Amino acid sequence: MRRFDTVIVVDWSAGKRSRKKAKKDAIWIGIARAGGTTTEYVRSRLDAESRLNALIREEQATQRKALVALDFPFGYPKGFARDVVCADDSLLLWDWLSEEIEDPADGKNNRFAVAEKLNARFDGLGPFWGKTFKDGDPRDLHPGVPYRKAGIVYDRISERRMCDLAAKASSSCFQLAFPPTVGGQALTGLPVLSRLRRLEGVAVWPFQEWQDAPTVLAEIWPGLIEPAVKSALGDGDIRDEVQVRLLARALRNLPPETLYVLMTDLPEEAVEEAWILGVGASERLCALCPS
Repeated sequence: MRRFDTVIVVDWSAGKRSRKKAKKDAIWIGIARAGGTTTEYVRSRLDAESRLNALIREEQATQRKALVALDFPFGYPKGFARDVVCADDSLLLWDWLSEEIEDPADGKNNRFAVAEKLNARFDGLGPFWGKTFKDGDPRDLHPGVPYRKAGIVYDRISERRMCDLAAKASSSCFQLAFPPTVGGQALTGLPVLSRLRRLEGVAVWPFQEWQDAPTVLAEIWPGLIEPAVKSALGDGDIRDEVQVRLLARALRNLPPETLYVLMTDLPEEAVEEAWILGVGASERLCALCPS
């Protein structure tokens, strides 16, 4: 497999538009090329989509093969997509979310309303849970989203994907609040991916034929390099910035043959649920993180 000339790692956020001064819990982009690694602070998802669109076009214009990796789930547990879009196709689910999620420039999105709409398709309380206000609070606009997970039964659909279990990820894609959480990131991020994947030359791993694509979208989880991040953090450092910088460089430094195995030796569930790139290779990735 040809080496990726450029690796772009994105730390996503479901929050409102961030302040001008760089901060944690915001969107950060790490870009690793042969000449070194740079990071960028992005204030909103709208700005991030525009920047990723530009980066993809720039890399293709200069004939650099690019891996664009984002840190939220690309899919849901097996069977979820069928209940929503009547097909075992996560890309159709992306498209459905792109029609439902409203995400204006100020970042005040409707992810909880969409989660409530999705919950209504299932028996019982869930599967989505977690919100700002407790059940019964008069300010709570989304009674269809439980405050706590207690009482939700994940029987027909699992709470976690196979890759979440393999990576020992700390949060389920159905958890929308309380750290650590990725549920809100997925609901706000997948509509962006639905649009980016339609750019010429872009393919989604592992849902599509990606080997010969100029640009490949992939899911990652910074927790895979947590020991390296802890070691590198200094006074005043922003964890999100350190994570994208280290992970972008580590992925680019992986030998192509190693990366190829990580991207092809997958269980059948990955075709629907997606997969976290680097599962099983945490030690190798940490060893490749720059000091």
